[in-house]
Amino acid sequence: MTNGETYITRLSAWAPGIESPSEWDEWAKGKREVSAGAKGPDLSFADSMFRRRLSQISKMVVQVVHGLIPIGDDTKIFFLSFQGELSRQFQINRAFIKDNVISPAAFSLSVFNAPVALATMALGLKGGYTALYPSNDSFATGIEVAEAALHSSSAGELAFVYADEEAPPEYDRFSDECPVPAAFGLLLSRTPQPNSVPLPVLSAAMTTPLTFLKHLLLHGGNLFSD
Repeated sequence: MTNGETYITRLSAWAPGIESPSEWDEWAKGKREVSAGAKGPDLSFADSMFRRRLSQISKMVVQVVHGLIPIGDDTKIFFLSFQGELSRQFQINRAFIKDNVISPAAFSLSVFNAPVALATMALGLKGGYTALYPSNDSFATGIEVAEAALHSSSAGELAFVYADEEAPPEYDRFSDECPVPAAFGLLLSRTPQPNSVPLPVLSAAMTTPLTFLKHLLLHGGNLFSD
């Protein structure tokens, strides 16, 4: 029997210029910043023909889900983003304005659930997924939905993934509203594990995704996979 609490048992994260656990620790302490640009992870573990078509956000989601493995066959993924496939959506809008045509192939990779769907395909995961756009742009709401799903299912764990990509330069005048490019994944469990962090201790930090991640890193737990 569990006590109804939720525990973070594993962490995976990637952002341009910040990849290793030590670099993330430096970022949390204010000694390193996320680099600007649309660079994505190399995904050397994935098929080359598959990864070459992926956007920055899809590459980041594949990377952080890969960093959470191993996960159970019935482990569901909850994917949260505030912008989704922003660069692909922009490209489609630009092509439509210019040529009055929308490519079906481009559209299929621009839908909101594309990054998490591509991650399950790349990694052969069978547990299913849910894509979330949180109410009122609330990161806390997204975490709460994932936590509720965990405690109402028979599975012992759930993967929560957040990602947003670099906005196209045409959106520079909206830069104050656009998140920096970054992604992280959390393995949530109803059962505590060595070094796990109870989710409630981070409730005050759920204002933004990276504020939450910073507080998690500073909490002291060694949650990155070896």
